[in-house]
Amino acid sequence: MKQKKGFNLRNVCGEQIIVAEGKENIDFSNIISMNESSAYLWQKLEGKEFSVEDMAKLLTEEYEVDEATALNDCKELATLWREAEIIEG
Repeated sequence: MKQKKGFNLRNVCGEQIIVAEGKENIDFSNIISMNESSAYLWQKLEGKEFSVEDMAKLLTEEYEVDEATALNDCKELATLWREAEIIEG
């Protein structure tokens, strides 16, 4: 998987959101709000190819969460990101 170009994490009024930038994303009308851990993952994965396992490893290194929980949470998050069309692959 990889983040699609033109989607950037921004802090807007204290909330972390994904903002579409560039003319290829001009019709983007959804606002994607990120919690602390999903924003952390988005920043760490920027410009890189990654897997759900890579995401889970980052979570276990940064937060007190076991590997199985992190993996399940990352599978769910990757599905949400795919549905929002902010990642590809």
